[in-house]
Amino acid sequence: MKRLALILAIIAAPVLADSKLPPAPLANTQLRDPAREAQAQALMVTLRCLVCQGQSIADSDAEMAGDMRSLVRTRIQAGESPASIRKWLVTRYGDYVTYDPPMSALTAPLWIAPLALLAFGLWLARASFRKRRRG
Repeated sequence: MKRLALILAIIAAPVLADSKLPPAPLANTQLRDPAREAQAQALMVTLRCLVCQGQSIADSDAEMAGDMRSLVRTRIQAGESPASIRKWLVTRYGDYVTYDPPMSALTAPLWIAPLALLAFGLWLARASFRKRRRG
């Protein structure tokens, strides 16, 4: 019985993730100035939604993504640069909030692993072809 309750709680958890509060003021409303809205949109597509799987805050329907969109638009409307907003969000949430994390000791494996796997695959293929040619 306890196991069933646990399974149901895990399944129902996403339903409880969003609150019943109304969306943030500028979450779903564009700025009146088209140039500033373009700046906001350009920044929002480069920021990852922290609760979604691989969606930008521009594409996500999650409540947190709406809060982040509102924050970006509010700050751009106030005259803050997209670079400083991005820097503030990275300071607050870490490099995970961006789709292009900078090279560092923590992110080096993310940048090096695909190259290493490709090199290993080429080496393996070369060895296999040599073996077939000899045999």
